[in-house]
Amino acid sequence: MATPAWPPVPRPETAVARTLLLGWVFAQVAGATGTTDTVAAYNLTWKSTNFKTILEWQPKPINHVYTVQISTKSGDWKNKCFHITDTECDLTDEIVKDVNQKYLARVLSYPAGDVGSAGSAGEPLFVNSPEFTPYLDTNLGQPTIKSFEQVQTKLNVTVQDARTLVRINDTFLSLRDIFGKDLIYTLYYWRASSTGKKTAKTNTNEFSIDVDKGESYCFNVQAVIPSRKVNQKSVESTVECTSREKGDFREMFFIIGAVVFVVLILVIILAVSLHKCRKARVGRGWKENSPLNVA
Repeated sequence: MATPAWPPVPRPETAVARTLLLGWVFAQVAGATGTTDTVAAYNLTWKSTNFKTILEWQPKPINHVYTVQISTKSGDWKNKCFHITDTECDLTDEIVKDVNQKYLARVLSYPAGDVGSAGSAGEPLFVNSPEFTPYLDTNLGQPTIKSFEQVQTKLNVTVQDARTLVRINDTFLSLRDIFGKDLIYTLYYWRASSTGKKTAKTNTNEFSIDVDKGESYCFNVQAVIPSRKVNQKSVESTVECTSREKGDFREMFFIIGAVVFVVLILVIILAVSLHKCRKARVGRGWKENSPLNVA
């Protein structure tokens, strides 16, 4: 019977050669993987409300970090948010220096292990953002109703101007300070018992509109910049309502107060008159009962 053939045993020098070859292949694969781990950012987006401005992007880094730079259209690049693993960077302190200026940002990608190294072309990977002009592009925040009052047939509403991080001489400016007459407010109002809305507009912060006496009204406001092509309107404020019962109670309180005041005055006048009459009567009685003077 034939003896079975076993696999040949490799010679020592052949095994060493194969080991070295596999090690070289693995090193090349690892090197290639390290290069592809550093990826460029994408989907760069400005998020800005009332000039609070953040740049966002993707993807979440795995084996790399980001540095953000910002520049005016004709200026030098300034580093912000060094070697971060976040995918956002607050650039408010730069853009509030001149809200009418046009800005450009870019996100640079670096390998996590060696932030000083560059990409395969000798420079770090980077992507530019869209251009951003704060005066034109920041979103208007939701306005706040500061106070309101319904008196008889008048509804008076005052809007609170939002403060921003834009400063002049260490004073923080409001939206009205920045936009001036470019900023208007729209008031939407309706009877509490109805759904039909009416509107009023002002380029100040105050409304005084005619309403029906004895009716409760609900309303909210919206900030608008008509001169803009985009981002014209803010989110509407929360709804406020007047209370007819409160208004009636207030009127009744003043009426009762006036009546009480008049009654008090009459009581005081009557008491003084009675007191004078009593004194006069006592005086006459004393004269009648006193003895005649003898000459």
